[in-house]
Amino acid sequence: MKLLFIFSVFILNLFGNSYEDGKKVFIEKCSSCHKEYIPLSLIKENYFEKDNSLLNLKTPTANMIVWAMMDGPNRIGDPNEPDIQILEIEKFLREYLEKPDRFNSICDDTVMNYYDNKPSMKSELEDEDYINLSYYFLEYKENLKEDIVVKEPIFKAEEEKKILERATNENKKIIVYATSKTCFFCKKMDREVLSLDEVKKISDENYIFIEVDMENSSLPFSLQKEYKKITPSFFIVNSSGIMEANYPGSWSKKDYLDILKKNIK
Repeated sequence: MKLLFIFSVFILNLFGNSYEDGKKVFIEKCSSCHKEYIPLSLIKENYFEKDNSLLNLKTPTANMIVWAMMDGPNRIGDPNEPDIQILEIEKFLREYLEKPDRFNSICDDTVMNYYDNKPSMKSELEDEDYINLSYYFLEYKENLKEDIVVKEPIFKAEEEKKILERATNENKKIIVYATSKTCFFCKKMDREVLSLDEVKKISDENYIFIEVDMENSSLPFSLQKEYKKITPSFFIVNSSGIMEANYPGSWSKKDYLDILKKNIK
């Protein structure tokens, strides 16, 4: 058995797999359901204080999975033997993703009760994908700080000033919409809520709407320090550039209209 492990490790190393390869697989094949990162403090509040009403998560985030793999009661392998641990992670991912069972997960049972079983990924993932995902999860924590580096602001100072002047002149507030091109729930809101005539009418009459792709830019009006790494998120800013409210998560038409109406002057 030990010789088999050594041979398998040799084969894995031969492919030259890396965290970046795994991240690419995660973004392309997993991120439509799984968010990549939400602070654990916010995750705890969501599940243990807000009954999942704050974030309305349908699946664990990548950092939740990593915590379960590396630090949770059902952790996988020995971190002192990473060459063997990577094989054990790959084995778990293959078995679970090909036959998903939320009652047989490494994540906390309380959290898993909020989810439904997902379809099998057997036809979606190739052998190399499982290996790359294993490296992604194994090396996630040491790469996390680099991944969440703040991007360049979407606006320069003089551009922000002009937007605030317009808000004052038109007697409007500002909505800053934090989104991402890989965010499933953003696309869902774009299609089912934000594009509706009724929603657009109230928004256009009362707000200046600013959309920010968080993969390319950081938020204006000093909002970055308030950003919880959740897309979608909606920030209400007054004509002085001061944040009045923050609504992280995806919203139905009714709830989003309630947010708009509640924050109108």
